[in-house]
Amino acid sequence: MRGRALAVVRRLFDLQAASIWQDLRPALGVVGGTLVDAGCGASPYRRLVPRDTTYIGLDVERASEEFGYDIADVRRFGADGSWPVDDGAADVVLSTETLEHVPDPSAFLAEAFRVLRPGGQLMLTVPFAARWHYVPRDYWRFTPSALTMLLEGVGFGDVFITARGNERTVACYKLLALLLPAAMPQREPGRTSMAPLAALVAAPLALALAIAGNLSLRGSAGDDCLGYTVTAARPTEPLVGPQ
Repeated sequence: MRGRALAVVRRLFDLQAASIWQDLRPALGVVGGTLVDAGCGASPYRRLVPRDTTYIGLDVERASEEFGYDIADVRRFGADGSWPVDDGAADVVLSTETLEHVPDPSAFLAEAFRVLRPGGQLMLTVPFAARWHYVPRDYWRFTPSALTMLLEGVGFGDVFITARGNERTVACYKLLALLLPAAMPQREPGRTSMAPLAALVAAPLALALAIAGNLSLRGSAGDDCLGYTVTAARPTEPLVGPQ
């Protein structure tokens, strides 16, 4: 219960997490069969998956050293990039905020295509207005044009892309990045500072921005956004080119 309460508080102030949760919650609540969560990290969206769905968490071998994630029941894949999942074994592949950390996005998406059954669905999220993070293993920011090109290039069809948030959301997100360190200061032992006074001023402003940012997610999407949520499908029949 405490963990869930902390997650709710985190989503209030972390607009990226809030926007992803808002998009994925209804979709993941109705999935069935086998779901592969590629680049699962701490598996934050596992609780949204129905209990009768087979969940397979998947991450790189050095996830603990490079990204700080170490979950016991996660399958690992190495430098060659091949996933330890059989061809056509998955009904759904989920990948949240992972593609920007992959040196070869096309190879990663080709693996997603391989493990999906014909007619299976890919659910993908990527950031757009996000700081450089997990440095140096943060390589890309993708536009809808790039995502469509990459997905169709490995064989996916029915590509549908929605923006998460708009210009107002991004403005709140950026201002929160400035205010949160002052609102929740880390005091160094043996040193006095103006941190308590700064927190007293910054905390209510940060709360107001967090509320405004979450409300803005209910509005229309914009070209300047937090990121993109993507769905795509593996065709039920091989695509045939012109003869």
